Amino acid sequence: MNQPVQKNTLYVGGLAEEVDEKILHAAFVPFGEVKDVKTPLDQSTQKHRSFGFVTFLEREDAAAAMDNMDGAELFGRVLTVNYAFPERIKGGEQGWAAQPIWADADTWFERQQQEEEMQRLQAEQRAAMQVAEKLHREKLAAERDGEKEEEADPMAAAEAQALK
Repeated sequence: MNQPVQKNTLYVGGLAEEVDEKILHAAFVPFGEVKDVKTPLDQSTQKHRSFGFVTFLEREDAAAAMDNMDGAELFGRVLTVNYAFPERIKGGEQGWAAQPIWADADTWFERQQQEEEMQRLQAEQRAAMQVAEKLHREKLAAERDGEKEEEADPMAAAEAQALK
């Protein structure tokens, strides 16, 4: 993950169900001026997904909050506090709407060629494995036949001596 971290925004994980944005704001305001607090909601339950983001105006305040609140307890739950990674937008910085329809064509063709090459190599490997398995079965069969011949010879020799 080579994404730059946002030094003013903290990820806060492990939130209890009772914690809302007001409570989260109140828990982090002692460390400095809070610019924004967000707790993303689950679309089906309309409850937060047990994590949130706190954005400070100053980097130093965010660092102090992270140092003090990581591992702290809030409403009976232990918090995980780290720097937040920026949200990734599909299609680059401006999103798919700002991209021409052919913008992804080169990488698509490269992926297709890589996939075809991978399938070709897998098919070659399967064919080689089948040949190897066939040779192994033939070798085992030849060894079994050799054992039967070797066993037949000593018995025949013993019978011949007994009859003499």
